[in-house]
Amino acid sequence: MRHKRLTALLLLAAQSRILVGGQAVIEGVMMRVPGAWAVAVRDPQGKVQTKREPFTSRVENSRLLRLPLLRGVVHLFESMKIGLATLNWSADIAFPEDASKASGSGAGAWLSNMVALALAVGLFFVAPLWLTTRLLSIEQQALGFNLVSGGLRIAFFLIYLGLISLIKDVRRLFEYHGAEHKAVYTFEAGQPLTVEMAQKFPTQHPRCGTSFLFIVLIAAILTFALIDTLVIAFIGPMSLGLRLLVHLPLIPLVAGVGYEALKLTARLQHVTLFRWLAQPGLWLQNITTRQPDDDQMSVALESLSHAFGDKLPEYQGQTFIADAIA
Repeated sequence: MRHKRLTALLLLAAQSRILVGGQAVIEGVMMRVPGAWAVAVRDPQGKVQTKREPFTSRVENSRLLRLPLLRGVVHLFESMKIGLATLNWSADIAFPEDASKASGSGAGAWLSNMVALALAVGLFFVAPLWLTTRLLSIEQQALGFNLVSGGLRIAFFLIYLGLISLIKDVRRLFEYHGAEHKAVYTFEAGQPLTVEMAQKFPTQHPRCGTSFLFIVLIAAILTFALIDTLVIAFIGPMSLGLRLLVHLPLIPLVAGVGYEALKLTARLQHVTLFRWLAQPGLWLQNITTRQPDDDQMSVALESLSHAFGDKLPEYQGQTFIADAIA
């Protein structure tokens, strides 16, 4: 047993690391690889349209931004920027009639994104703090307050996922999400990027954005409990207003903690403890990923191949430990 474990660790250490990940978009998939990202979307006529842009993360050119926590914040904002841009592009391809009728679409898309972000912050951060403050008298108990508010936050998140999974268009998006995971798995395993091969892999992936969000929710409980303890010790009693003033600006820090935790659990899946820690995120993916059909799978593979471009043969046939959120 000890020999087998040592062999597994040596094989793991020998694997190359590479930043490959992506996200589902409307009727398609975005993939991000070293030096570029690409998106593939099936239009109403059944043709797959693609777009590719060169991209180098700021983290790669800065020692400071490569530091733990900071790199997670940078990667998060970069991923959000690329994700929103490709999501809007996919909507224009999938629904050309709506795009042609829209006026001021750039400003409209920006406004819609800001409203969605504000609603998310309100539902998952402000509302749990407000409810905990109103329902219980534990404002000065840092750990207890954050355990309750964090529990409410997780409950809201689970209810939200369950409700949106009932929407037909969202279920289809979740199918493309599953296709994206299968494509990443196939690449990481060094297997041919074919539909037949990719369909053999699971839809759940340990580096999924769903797992990342769940880890962030857990990290928020611990991080904010520590911060509240320090604030109460050095400043005094905390009110709802003070908590919002302290917690909201620190959301990027919590996301950075979640990013580091996700990388660690994904990288150490061979260790029982970290495999257990990753399990809740994998369970949640039973909601956010669905089995894709072959047409959807081909779109995900096209996106991945298009992202690599002429460099794809340099990577094929190797096995990798990828560092991006899949």
